[in-house]
Amino acid sequence: MTARSETTEALLLDFGGTIDADGVHWAPRFYAAYRAAGGSLPYPGFEPLVAASDVALARLPEIRGLGFRATIDAQARLLCSRLPAPEADRIAPALLADPFHADALAAVRRHRPVLERLAADYRLGVVSNFTGNLDPCLTELDLRRLFTVTVDSGVLGISKPDPRIFLHALAVLDTRPARAWMIGDNFAADIRPAAVLGMRTVWVAPSAPSTAGQPQPSDGVPTARVARIEELEALLLPPARKHS
Repeated sequence: MTARSETTEALLLDFGGTIDADGVHWAPRFYAAYRAAGGSLPYPGFEPLVAASDVALARLPEIRGLGFRATIDAQARLLCSRLPAPEADRIAPALLADPFHADALAAVRRHRPVLERLAADYRLGVVSNFTGNLDPCLTELDLRRLFTVTVDSGVLGISKPDPRIFLHALAVLDTRPARAWMIGDNFAADIRPAAVLGMRTVWVAPSAPSTAGQPQPSDGVPTARVARIEELEALLLPPARKHS
């Protein structure tokens, strides 16, 4: 028994933390690399620095043309420049960027075949709060070809959880919320607003009580919860299409 429905036409996915990881946001992943490099800030002191680097990244004049690795490198530089002394001089950006990139590539290598099989049955879209260069990043990762629509908040000017960003993607896909699923790692930005629109939802999150800074939500229940993107096959693909 699966959650697949004959009425399902489209799947929308988040990018950061979902396609390039298994339910872990960018900030905790940068933090893991920071601590491995000898950083001493507690996570509550580090996370605002990541948020500030997000804003600075989106304002870079060259951002629209940056691919995935260049984006990670740029954010690592911006993040390290905001570290307190003497860490700003001692922790090189590569110490954050290299492990982040390697882990993301490993995740994408695992997820790409799954997405290819899903794309054979459904129209796929990406809905991401990103920095205006989602398409170059997806192209570099050999993923852009799988998606009928990509919606980048930095291009559209609307960010999740605003329902208009989901409705825009569904309109391009020529389908209704009741015929689509939203798959993402951020409960507040991905799952709750999509469910309000009438979409079915998959929350991508490890099975621990809390997920890398994400508390277990006290309200709202996703249609399904998975710890890894690979679990989407059992949930959404008919038996004949599943990877053996």
